[in-house]
Amino acid sequence: MSTEDAPSPLARIGSYAIAAVIGVIYGAVATVGHRHEIRIGEIVIPWGLVAALAGVLALLLGIRLVAGGRWVAAAAAVGVVGTVALLTLPGPGGSVLVAGDVEGTIWAVGPALIAVLVVAWPKLPERRTAPVDA
Repeated sequence: MSTEDAPSPLARIGSYAIAAVIGVIYGAVATVGHRHEIRIGEIVIPWGLVAALAGVLALLLGIRLVAGGRWVAAAAAVGVVGTVALLTLPGPGGSVLVAGDVEGTIWAVGPALIAVLVVAWPKLPERRTAPVDA
């Protein structure tokens, strides 16, 4: 990428802000939805938790691939992890959205672990194709 193709500082700040807002929105929605489950007899399938964690992975990975860098993905990760951390705290009446059980603990820690993996993953070198000899 040449210097003419590089985005301006204002465009980069805007993309960081938009990514952080998307992360906050997704973190709030997924925190509310992570408790959904399906019961089949005695078996409990926590599909809300699985979908929420898969969504965090898809969101951060997609932003990293589309936006072309780890800093924009890091901004989205700060939004998700910060929102999950905030909603883990008890409200004014003492109610909580993230319970202190196994599912709640996985939800409280999972997005941060996913964020670290996605943001810290090294950039793979671009593949070069060999010229075809005629």
